[in-house]
Amino acid sequence: MSVNEISNRIKQLQAEKNAIILAHYYTRPEVQEVADYLGDSLGLSRMAGRADARVIVFCGVHFMAETASIISPDKKVLIPALHAGCSLAESITGADLLAWRAAHPDGLVVCYVNTSADVKAHSDYCCTSSNAVKVVQSLPAGRPVLFVPDKNLGAYINKVTGREMELWHGDCCVHERLPASLLLERLDEYPEAVALVHPEVNGSHDDRVLQHPRAFIASTAGMIEHARTSPCRQFIVATELETIHQLKKNSPDKEFIPALRTTLCGQMKKITLERVLDALEHEQFEVSVPDDTRRAARIPIQRMLEIQ
Repeated sequence: MSVNEISNRIKQLQAEKNAIILAHYYTRPEVQEVADYLGDSLGLSRMAGRADARVIVFCGVHFMAETASIISPDKKVLIPALHAGCSLAESITGADLLAWRAAHPDGLVVCYVNTSADVKAHSDYCCTSSNAVKVVQSLPAGRPVLFVPDKNLGAYINKVTGREMELWHGDCCVHERLPASLLLERLDEYPEAVALVHPEVNGSHDDRVLQHPRAFIASTAGMIEHARTSPCRQFIVATELETIHQLKKNSPDKEFIPALRTTLCGQMKKITLERVLDALEHEQFEVSVPDDTRRAARIPIQRMLEIQ
């Protein structure tokens, strides 16, 4: 079948099955185009909770579908590629947090949404790149805090808030490829451009980037909105390459230059249009979370969703 035929069949099945398709900005452009809602982790989490549907087809990696299942246990959550994982999420376990808590009985754990349900269940607060700074600013002073699992996002938050959180040594294999030296090189190369930098990026917490007048650090959704409203006509994109599809769609008269052309997430690319169709047609690859884990994990997620 052609792309149009597959897309039409997906829409037909959605109507028949009362299904909604959620997709992350890092998925393939053709997958983004069939989504009912496209967003970053925070936006997708909120939409999963609000969705008036029997079935959620989650076009993203496994931890994202788990989060949707935690928020909406009454819905059937499907992932088109059951084996789509995340190196960052897989860098830590709930057992790791239990060990830290044993050594820090008065400590707090803040977990990035890019974590498993098990890790969320052993955390106090969850956050996304959109609201991580606000979550950390809301924490009581004087208590030890462990931030997991992204060392780059954690270091950025420490710099912005002045907090001295202990950081887990995990990273996104895509964003780790973007050091400050590369970002500064691109800014020199394009003197009229603004660099759109995700806080997971290796160079996001370097003072040379933080204080650069042409560097804008934000979540994926924040980057897209900034590019849309900015008078600047040229942007260096320091995040996953597929984000450029939506940047161009929202700002067709502007130029978007990849900071590095190899920043592609292979796990997200496992979600193909054909697999979206198969998941919906056969209602296969359901993602569910055990009740005890779900109840515990919902607490930090709810705290995340309440912080605007």
